[in-house]
Amino acid sequence: MKAIVWQGTNKVGVETVPDPTLLLPTDAIIKITSTAICGSDLHLLDGVIPSMEKGDILGHEFMGEVVEVGRDVKKLKPGDRVVVPFNIACGVCDPCRRGLFSACDNSNPNHRMAEALYGGVSGGGLFGYSHMYGGYAGGQAQYVRVPFADIGPHKIESDLRDEQVLFLTDIFPTGYQAAENCGIVPGRDVVAVFGAGPVGQFAARSAQMLGAAHVIVVDRVPERLAMAEAAGCQVINYEQDDVLVALREATGGRGPDHVIDAVGMEAHGHGPGALVDTAKQRLKLSFDRITALRWALLSCAKGGTVSLPGVYGGLIDKVPMGAAFAKGLTFKMGQTHTQRHIAPLLSRIEAGEIDPSFVVTHRASLDEAPALYKTFRDKHDGCIKVVLNPWA
Repeated sequence: MKAIVWQGTNKVGVETVPDPTLLLPTDAIIKITSTAICGSDLHLLDGVIPSMEKGDILGHEFMGEVVEVGRDVKKLKPGDRVVVPFNIACGVCDPCRRGLFSACDNSNPNHRMAEALYGGVSGGGLFGYSHMYGGYAGGQAQYVRVPFADIGPHKIESDLRDEQVLFLTDIFPTGYQAAENCGIVPGRDVVAVFGAGPVGQFAARSAQMLGAAHVIVVDRVPERLAMAEAAGCQVINYEQDDVLVALREATGGRGPDHVIDAVGMEAHGHGPGALVDTAKQRLKLSFDRITALRWALLSCAKGGTVSLPGVYGGLIDKVPMGAAFAKGLTFKMGQTHTQRHIAPLLSRIEAGEIDPSFVVTHRASLDEAPALYKTFRDKHDGCIKVVLNPWA
C-alpha cells in the first residue's frame, strides 16, 4: 500500500509499504477514506519529538471502513464506517475506567522509553507518533491496523460527509477538552486562546458553545485570525500589538478569566525570551519554545485557569511561576481523552451546532502530502488544515 513515512528531520515522503495485518484478536484493519495532517505532525517533521525512525508511517487523524476484524472484536464488523481516536486505549485499566483514556496503562509497549524521559510515568500509545509512544503505524496511508478495536473506533451511521466527522479523531475533541477544562461560567467568563491553528479554532468555538461571554484569539497569521473573527471572536495580532496590554484593555484590566495555550512547544514570538528558547531548542538544550505559555501565565486573571492542549515535550525553564503562584492559577493539561468526547460532539454536529469542515483549506492526495507538510508548517498559501484522500 501507499503511505506517508518519516524519512528524517525536515523530510517526509511517499513510499510503498506492506499492508497491515491482524496481530492480535482484538485488532481491526481499516481501509482509510480520509486522513489529515495535524499540527503536532509538524513536531515530527521538525525533529523535536525523539525516538522517530526512518520509515515510520505518520498520521493520527483518520477514518474509514472496517475491512477485517480479529476474533475477539465484538462491536465492529466489515463494512462499518468509523472514526478512530488518535490515542490508543485498552478500556480496562484504571485510567481507562476513569475516562482518562490518554493515560492508558496498557497500550504503550514502549512505556519504558517515556518513563525514562518523564520521571517514571508514560502515557498511552498514539498512532504514528514516535516509538516512545508505542511505535504504532499511523493513518496517512491506505490501510491501518487498529488495536483494541472495541474501545477506540466509533461508528458513523449517518450520512455526514467525511470532512464533517474526521476531526472527531483529534482536533475537535482536543479543542473542546481545552475549553471544558476551563470550567467556563456561561455568560460571564472571558476566554483567550493563544494560537489560531486548527486546535485553537476548535477551542475558540468550543468556548463559545460552552457559554463564554467573550472569546479572544491571539495569533500573527492574518487568514487564521480572519477565520476566528468570522466566528465572532475578538482577535489580536501579537506582531502588531503588545499582547499583554491588549488583553488587559479587552478585559477591563483584569485579564482573561481563562487562557488556552493551543500553541505548545514550537511557539514563535519576539523578544529576548523567544530568542533564547529558539537557540536552546536548536542546540538540543531544551525541547520547548514557550513564548505562548509565558504569555498565558502572565495574562490570565487572578484565580483563572490556564489550559494546555498544545503539545510540550520535556523540561522547560524561564517559566513565570511566581506570577502563576501569586494569582492562584489552576493548570489543566494533557493529551485528550478522545474516546469520551466523540459521541457528545458527534451529537452536536448532527444537531447542526457546528460543521467542523469549516477549518479545511487544502484537499490533496498522498502524493501531494510531502509538499503540503511544509506549506502547512510555513503557513503559506493560506493553509490551515489539509485533508488527504489516500485513493486519489
